[in-house]
Amino acid sequence: MRRQLKQVIFFIFYITSLVIAIPQITYADESIDTSGIGYNYRIIKPSNQVGDTGYFDLRMEPNQKQTVEVELYNITDKEMTIEMAVNSAKTNSNGVIEYGPTTIKNDPSLKYDIKDIVKVPEKVTIPPNDQTKISVEITMPEEKYDGHISGGIYLKRAETEEEKKANQKAKGVINKYAFLIGILLSESDTKVQPNLLFNKIYPDLTNYRNAFMVNFSNTEMNYVEGMSVDVQIFKKGSDEALYDSKKANYRMAPNSMIDFPVSLNGEEFEAGDYTGHILITAGERKWEWKEDFKVTKEDAEKYNAQDVSLVQERGINWKMIAIIVGVILLVLIIIFSMVRVFSKKKKKQRNKKSLKKKT
Repeated sequence: MRRQLKQVIFFIFYITSLVIAIPQITYADESIDTSGIGYNYRIIKPSNQVGDTGYFDLRMEPNQKQTVEVELYNITDKEMTIEMAVNSAKTNSNGVIEYGPTTIKNDPSLKYDIKDIVKVPEKVTIPPNDQTKISVEITMPEEKYDGHISGGIYLKRAETEEEKKANQKAKGVINKYAFLIGILLSESDTKVQPNLLFNKIYPDLTNYRNAFMVNFSNTEMNYVEGMSVDVQIFKKGSDEALYDSKKANYRMAPNSMIDFPVSLNGEEFEAGDYTGHILITAGERKWEWKEDFKVTKEDAEKYNAQDVSLVQERGINWKMIAIIVGVILLVLIIIFSMVRVFSKKKKKQRNKKSLKKKT
């Protein structure tokens, strides 16, 4: 019986150790070589280039077709393949304009997506220590417009088979490098005044931490420069701001949206009704909105469970450990009681046998 009791106790403590085991932390692989990209480029500016810029800023006409060129240089002693793509300009949550691949969605106001207007080869191969020209074909919309169609050409060296295999085996962060060539297409000097449109406020995560996201759009074909954003979040019906965020010198791309984050500073989402007050200024222009929104119980629980700062602050779950310890003690008490009862029965049986022998 004692052997069985030891086995039960060992099994309980083994299960407990699995429950409260400390998770492992992984780190990025620092052995990856980050030296030279191995190629370079030069844009060949056509006669309709506007100004002396390092990107294409072209004055066009409705329905115009034009081919411009980019020269690529392979500065290695091995053959190299360059992959290319065209992307429309987007605005990220930091007020920075992105011209490369991104998960940011197109704004509904985007009438002319540059991906439909500018075409480049999907890939081109350059011999060792050589150069080649690629054609950038532009077909303008039939309708005349004021403002800018904006985007960029994304250039990235294709991985060799050896690199693909090595990257599949590699652990941690793999550094990849690319070039971006900006493209601006205009048809007139008419200045288009920016117009911002409020879309919604909703709970989400930014950098794996709880934040209210304020989504609004620049619905015109022009950049918004020097933008200041000031957001305050209130419980509905209250005048006391729970959270706020103020940023300056933001930019927005033409016909793009932005998700502006208001951090909860490590706090949990609470389900309920809220009000957001948004004030945006850009030069002499000003936009102001006051909007109600709701955080559901499901969303609060979902994002609270994913917020890394909350997980770190929670650390060891003492409540769970107390429950586990309580269950273990209860099991031990039950086992001890059963052993004691069993021992008493054994003792009684032995006493009966000894009395029978005496009689």
